[in-house]
Order: sequence, then structure tokens, then C-alpha cells
Amino acid sequence: MKLTAALVGFAALIATSAIAQVPDLGGREVVVTTENAYPPLQFLDSSGAAIGWEYDAMADIAKRLNMVVTYENTSWDAMIPAVSEGQFDVGMTGITIRDDRKAQVDFSDAYMRSEMVMLVRGDEERFNDGPSFADNPDLLMAAQPGTTPFYVGVYEVLDGDEANPRIKLFETFGATVEALKSGDVDLVLTDGTAGNGYVEASNGGLKIVGGPLGTEDFGFIFPKGSDLVAPINAAIAEMKADGTIDALNKKWFLDYKFAQ
Repeated sequence: MKLTAALVGFAALIATSAIAQVPDLGGREVVVTTENAYPPLQFLDSSGAAIGWEYDAMADIAKRLNMVVTYENTSWDAMIPAVSEGQFDVGMTGITIRDDRKAQVDFSDAYMRSEMVMLVRGDEERFNDGPSFADNPDLLMAAQPGTTPFYVGVYEVLDGDEANPRIKLFETFGATVEALKSGDVDLVLTDGTAGNGYVEASNGGLKIVGGPLGTEDFGFIFPKGSDLVAPINAAIAEMKADGTIDALNKKWFLDYKFAQ
């Protein structure tokens, strides 16, 4: 019992030390850009309000760091260049941490890990995995250029040709899902986070087939050399340690009910 009490006390001391290391930014104003098209990370609800996991996480980070956040909407293909050029302080839209992107922007530590999945219409029966999709030349895939789903589709599902005409390009992730729903394409590759959100909201109109095609870590992005990286990393670490990340996962992936 004495040893247990000592360990509990030591853990509390470590937690207290970690909290003390989270800096106070003195009400600093921070502009965050996002896409609002990646449920449940960030999206517009039936009333038009912008909500989601990342909004809650950023609000929590802002409270811990004493910073004031405002939001600007940006399409995916413009986001990394805009943040790289310093137009915004932070970018968030389920951005996969990749070495090629690190040449343009700095990343936070990973706040979430997800798996790539195949999103299809609810009545799809012509294929049930990557190989069976690739074997049917009549089937089309939607993707945003330069995204992880685009590269997975090109190199892991199809033939490695980035100009393959079976890949139809769209500006936003939401547009790829709308093209899937309308029958203009037959497959959208997405991380499990967004895929499960769309399936939940579709009332049987969408489903996920096959197994995961790989894992990816998500992070916030910043202009190169940003002094916000270390404070936000400290806040993320604290949120992981005190259970906030787990609570957000439960709220948005298990408890949240999308409007039907």
C-alpha cells in the first residue's frame, strides 16, 4: 500500500510538472484555417455551425495556452501553400504528417492516428477490396490532388500512374463524397475518421468495404519556424496525459449522432 501511494504521489508530481511547463501566451491572437469538410474532425452541422473534434481540441488548446483563436475557411489544395506563406498561423483538416510536406510547413506532434479505408455507395456489389476495384476498368475513383488518398489510390490500388484517367480530381473532400453519392465515381479513399463519419450520416447510403490500406498520423501545420509549435505540442501532450484526447474520441466517434 505504501508503494502504491508513493507511485500515485509521484505520478501526480509528474503531471503537475507537465502542467507547469505549458506556457501562457498572454492572450495571443492566432488565426487557424480549416476546410470544414472532414467529419467528425471539422464540418458544418445541419444549422451551418462549424463543429467537430478539431474545433473542440483547438478550443481546449487555446484555453490551456491562453490564446485567442479565429478561423478562416480554405480549400485543401490551397491550405499548405497558404500556411507555408504565413497567411495563417495554423492549419487543421486531418492533415497527414509526411516528410514531403515538412519541406513546406512544420507539423505538431501527432494528435490522432487513423487508417485509410474504401468508402463506397451502400448498394455497391461490384468490388469489395482494392484488387477487385483495380480489375474493373469501368470503375472510377475520386480524390483531391496531392492528398494521401490520392497517392494511396495511385500507388496501392491502381497502377502507379498519377495521370490515370480512372482518378477524377475534385477541389474538396466533400465534393468527392457528393460525386460518389451521385454515381459519378465509384470509390473514395479516406481515413477511417472521415469515412466513419460519412457512413454514420448517410442512413445506409454509404459503407466501407475491405480492410484498411495503411495508417496515418494527423497533425496541425504551421509556417516554417513558427514559435507556436512547441506550446501546442506541450498542450497536446498534456491532453493525452489527462484523458482529454480520449474524451474527445469518445464524444465524436462514439457518442455523436449525425443528423439523418
